[in-house]
Amino acid sequence: MNLLKKNLLKASFFTFVFSVVSAAALPSFAQAARPDALKLYKSGNYKEAIRVCQEELNDPSRGTAQDIESYVVLCWSLVANKQYREAEKSVAQARQLSSYDARLLEIQAESKFYLEKYDEAMNLLQQYVVIPNADKKGSQRIGLSYYLMGEIYIRQKKWEHADIAISKAVDTEPGMSFWWSKLGYAREQAGYYQDAIVAYNKAISLNASSSDDARRGLVRCQAKLNP
Repeated sequence: MNLLKKNLLKASFFTFVFSVVSAAALPSFAQAARPDALKLYKSGNYKEAIRVCQEELNDPSRGTAQDIESYVVLCWSLVANKQYREAEKSVAQARQLSSYDARLLEIQAESKFYLEKYDEAMNLLQQYVVIPNADKKGSQRIGLSYYLMGEIYIRQKKWEHADIAISKAVDTEPGMSFWWSKLGYAREQAGYYQDAIVAYNKAISLNASSSDDARRGLVRCQAKLNP
């Protein structure tokens, strides 16, 4: 074999090796270059987070565990973007992969709540709040879950149940002024006027600029106690 043929064979060999290595590296490179969907969600860029998650779920190189993480962020983003039917559909698909993931259970409850499927939502919320360490992956939705339970009870005019549920919510996240206002309303309707005043005052102290409902409730309760 002459020198020219040897050089051509070497060149062909190295070209082949480079092509194989490059092809193998493409999926990981694409994944590394893809935006972080969770960061997009946390920054309020829900539409872009949805797009990225859908792109991830269409990536055949990913495993089930990665798909579950994408589904979680996708469903959070869909609910935050008020795409409740899409969230309901997506979370149902996700729970076929992992029926025990607490985050999926909770977001399914949220989607049902906003679609006014209150019985289904309540059943899911009750399952979620009794899961030990349900928030251990950082979803931080225990307080919200209790609050949604309270909202359902308010719609059902179960005032004492609403009082208990929303009390748990504000115990978990005491800085939510709107929740305190709803707690005051539930207590007021139950006839617990002094306790309602406490809740209304807390709502006003947390957010004086947007607490008209709390102020009106406070006046009503004071009138009941001082006719």
